[in-house]
Amino acid sequence: MTTSVNCFIPFMGTAQAAQTIRNLKTSELVKKIYLLVTDKVDGQIEGCEQLLVASLNSTATIRKIAERADANYSLIYTKYTTLELGMFALERMLHVAEDSEAGMIYADHYQVIGEERNACPVIDYQAGSLRDDFNFGSVLLYKSETLKIAVNKMTTDYSFSGLYDLRLRVSRIAPLVHINEYLYSEVEQDTRKSGEKIFDYVDPKNRGVQIEMEAACTAHLKEVGGFLAPVFDAIEFNSGNFEYEASVLIPVRNRIRTVEDAIRSVLSQKTNFKFNLIVVDNYSTDGTTEAIDKFASDERLIHLIPERKDLGIGGCWNLGVHHSKCGKFVIQLDSDDVYSGNDTLQKMVDAFYEQNCAMVVGTYMMTDFNMNMIAPGIIDHKEWTPENGRNNALRINGLGAPRAFYTPVLREVKVPNTSYGEDYALGLNISRRYQIGRVYDVVYMCRRWDDNSDASLDVVKMNGHNTYKDRIRTWELQARIALNKKK
Repeated sequence: MTTSVNCFIPFMGTAQAAQTIRNLKTSELVKKIYLLVTDKVDGQIEGCEQLLVASLNSTATIRKIAERADANYSLIYTKYTTLELGMFALERMLHVAEDSEAGMIYADHYQVIGEERNACPVIDYQAGSLRDDFNFGSVLLYKSETLKIAVNKMTTDYSFSGLYDLRLRVSRIAPLVHINEYLYSEVEQDTRKSGEKIFDYVDPKNRGVQIEMEAACTAHLKEVGGFLAPVFDAIEFNSGNFEYEASVLIPVRNRIRTVEDAIRSVLSQKTNFKFNLIVVDNYSTDGTTEAIDKFASDERLIHLIPERKDLGIGGCWNLGVHHSKCGKFVIQLDSDDVYSGNDTLQKMVDAFYEQNCAMVVGTYMMTDFNMNMIAPGIIDHKEWTPENGRNNALRINGLGAPRAFYTPVLREVKVPNTSYGEDYALGLNISRRYQIGRVYDVVYMCRRWDDNSDASLDVVKMNGHNTYKDRIRTWELQARIALNKKK
C-alpha cells in the first residue's frame, strides 16, 4: 500500500490557505487536506475540506484530527501563514519516519521575513525537552497510528494545551525525530529580538495557558515516574561557623557602565545582621577593576580576581561561595542590575527562616538602562507553588531573580562552570530535596540593554542555550526517576 498523508492546515484567509493548499497538492503523497476554521468559510476552497474547530491547540481539535487521520501519517501545520514545502520534502520526512520508527517527525526549515529567506535550524528532542514552547518548527508529521493511541488515552479536555499534551503523550510511545535538513519554508511574522521573546510565558495575560500547561506536564511526570510529592528535607540553619549572616555575590567582567550602580545598591542595604559583598572580577579590561577599587575603603567589600582563567559565571560563583568570608546565605546580583530598595537583603534572608528553604527566589521588574519599566514589567513567577513548583520547574525555562542560597547546601551542590543556565541547574537540583522559598515583593531591577548576555542572540546561540537547558532537565528528570524507584 502506498504511504499517504492527511494534512491539517489552520485558516487565516483565503489567499494564505489557497497558496498553502496548492503547495501541498504538488505531492502525490497527500491524500486529504483539512482546513481548520473557527468560523464557517463561505464558499468552497478547492482541494480541501473544512473542519470547524474552537482553536488549534485545544484537546477537542486534536480529537477531531485523530478521527480523520485515516492516512498513514498526519501533518499538522501550526502557523497561520503560507507554507511552502521543499522539493520531495514529504517523501524525505516519510522515509526518515519509517526508518526511525518515529512517532513524530520535524525538520529544520527556512523563515521568510519580507524578502529574506533565513535558515532556521531547530534542536534534537530529548527526555528533558519539556518546555511547552519547544521549537519544532511549524510542520509536525505524526504517525497516525501513534497519534490515535495517544489521543485515545487523553482524559483531560484542555482549551490551550491539547497540542502540548499530544506531544508529551506521543513521546512516551515513540521517538520525536529531528531531521537536520531544510525541508520547508514558513512565513515569520514575529520579528522581535530573542531577548524580547523569552519572557512571553510569564506575561500575566497568559496565566490561564500556563495553568493548563502545568497540569499537562505534571500528568506527564507522573506517567514517567519523575513527579515529586511536596515533601521536603528540613533545614536547621546551624551548619558551619559563619562570620557574616549574608553575602552578596557579583561576578563581573567588563561592566564599566553598570558595576558601580550594582555595588552602591548593595552597600546601601539596611539590615539587622552583618553582611558583606564579594565581587569576583573575572579579568576585566575596560576599567571595571578600577571602578571596583573606588569602594576599597569599605571593609564590607571583598574584591577577588581569580587565579584561574577558565572560569565562567558559575566558576566565579564557586570561588566566591567557597571563600572563607562568605556568609551563611549568599544572594545573587548581576553586575548590570540593582536591588530595588535598601531592604532587599533583609527580605531575602528573612524568607529562609520563615519558609525553611535552601533557596529563595525574589521578584523583579524589567527596566531599560535608565531604570524605566519596560514590558513585560514585573516578573513574579507565580507559576511557582510550594505544592508543585519543583515539578513545574521542569517545564519553564527559569526561576526568577534575585536568587539566594543557604551556603552549606550550595557548597555541597556546587555551581556548573558555565555562563548560561547555571542558576537554573541549581534550582532544579536543590528543589529535588529542599523547598524553594519565594518573595513576591519587587526586590530587584533587571536592566535590559544591548550588552545583556541574552539581549539579541542569533539562532545558533539560542539553540545552544536551549539544548543545554534541555540537557539539564534530562539529567534532573533521570535523577528524580531514580530517586522515586528507591522509595
